[in-house]
Amino acid sequence: MKKYKNRYRIETTRLQNWDYGANAAYFVTICTKNREHFFGEINNGKMQLSEIGKIVENEWLKTFEMRQDMNLQMYEYVIMPNHFHSIIAIGDNPYNTQRDTKSKNQFGPQSKNLASIIRGFKIGVTKNARKINPVFQWQSRFYDHIIRNEKSFQRISEYIKNNPLNWKEDKFNK
Repeated sequence: MKKYKNRYRIETTRLQNWDYGANAAYFVTICTKNREHFFGEINNGKMQLSEIGKIVENEWLKTFEMRQDMNLQMYEYVIMPNHFHSIIAIGDNPYNTQRDTKSKNQFGPQSKNLASIIRGFKIGVTKNARKINPVFQWQSRFYDHIIRNEKSFQRISEYIKNNPLNWKEDKFNK
């Protein structure tokens, strides 16, 4: 583990030579802290959303309304008891067509990219969820995968759709 200003810090999981504001599709997974079940439960292979689960859905839908300038496209998503999966695409927009998209991923303030989208979503959910349950927290990071072809897109879409049916074997089910 490397040090920054004499303190250990966790290395980024982001691809170092990728611009996360680029025109691309991303598979995203976000977990609750300690994988606590805040979002509801699975009954007969179907997700039954709790009040906080409904907040997650509402905030995800609002993400696309609020960020029309980024030309976002919503694909499959699923809210599970303790995590959220989605495919989101960032289309051509004024922010990614006017910059060098081959530049190295930078540590620092994030704007008009995947990290800023997820940050805004998590803030919206947290603010509203804590009105219902003051101990609600997200895991500090999120997982992403850049979807590079149609075969991968289809495989991930099917995984998301079938996630509730496969909950008993899910690695996030503790």
